[in-house]
Amino acid sequence: MTIIYEFSDEHIKQVHQLYKEVWWAKDRSLEDTIDCVKGSQICIGILDDDSHLIGFARILSDFIYKAIIFDVIVSNSRRGNGVGQKMMSLIKNHEKLKKVKHFELYCLPEMESFYSSFDFSTDVGGIKLMRCANA
Repeated sequence: MTIIYEFSDEHIKQVHQLYKEVWWAKDRSLEDTIDCVKGSQICIGILDDDSHLIGFARILSDFIYKAIIFDVIVSNSRRGNGVGQKMMSLIKNHEKLKKVKHFELYCLPEMESFYSSFDFSTDVGGIKLMRCANA
């Protein structure tokens, strides 16, 4: 496996292909994916031995108080092989994120046990997610 932090146009196309594998991102356009990757402060990719993207995540942070982890994706063909664990380790040990007090993320109920193994908890003092539609 090779870890990347800089994404070429080809890598971004591969991110777009990963998005198509998950229900919550399958409708994202390539143009939006390009803007999303380029607009994120930290992006991490994991390549297989053939230089094909098999894992991706992006992070937005103030680098002190909060880091919000988005779009953690492992290719369907590589799930259950430690790629997700590697991704979470790379995020939590990233040099720019070492001072961050809290990592946060959204996840489906079936992923709670995975993230709890990295010390994530649903106990956030009664805080609720709030959202409003924009564009």
